[in-house]
Amino acid sequence: MAEPMAEDDMQETARPGSGSDPVRLDGHIDDCWNRIGVRGDGSCPELQHHLRCLNCPTYASAARQQLDRIAASPEVAQEWMHSEVASAPPPHSAVALASALVVRVGGEWLAIATAVVQEVAENRAVHSLPHQRNPAISGVLNIRGALRICVSLAQLLHLPTTPTPGAGVPSLLVTTYEGQTLVFPVEQVAGVHRYATDALAPVPTTLAHAAIQYTRGMVEWRGQQIGLLDHELLFYVLNRSMT
Repeated sequence: MAEPMAEDDMQETARPGSGSDPVRLDGHIDDCWNRIGVRGDGSCPELQHHLRCLNCPTYASAARQQLDRIAASPEVAQEWMHSEVASAPPPHSAVALASALVVRVGGEWLAIATAVVQEVAENRAVHSLPHQRNPAISGVLNIRGALRICVSLAQLLHLPTTPTPGAGVPSLLVTTYEGQTLVFPVEQVAGVHRYATDALAPVPTTLAHAAIQYTRGMVEWRGQQIGLLDHELLFYVLNRSMT
């Protein structure tokens, strides 16, 4: 879906993320995703539930309204094109930011790029796969009517597999990369964290070898360094092990 137009003077009366259509005043749409969403300061409380603005009903509603405006008026289409060019960031922005979802696995806090996270689902039964030799492959489970491979990050990274006391009800992290969907059980979801891409710290040698292999770098979160998972390598290795 094409992204809605970003305008500084857009207005609305609906609460961001409420699922209700924003009320357009003078044909404008509020670009809350640029202010308090993943492109803004990340303060929108709905990010804890939707993870990305792309999953938010308010974002989808604004996109539909914008497409309706473009389809109804050639003048609006020209205005939108000029606005997109004018609002594009300069080629060399001061700080490049990225976002990651912070989760706890095996008592350790980890981060994974929000770009691959589809949703956080409730825990459910996992059905084992016969003749599966990879101990990290827990089995398959049903996600929205489709069977998905469930992978234990704790097993893969050689972390404790016993639940952390006080961690609460475990959740399922549904991720997709290059057409492949994998589900990772997690003990806790802390939320989305934004970080500067040039601020990644090297991985310390004190980590277990498996953790070092699948960690892209360290990001600072709440005063501590946590590992940012290398999702590209993670999916590549797991796909190879299942073929």
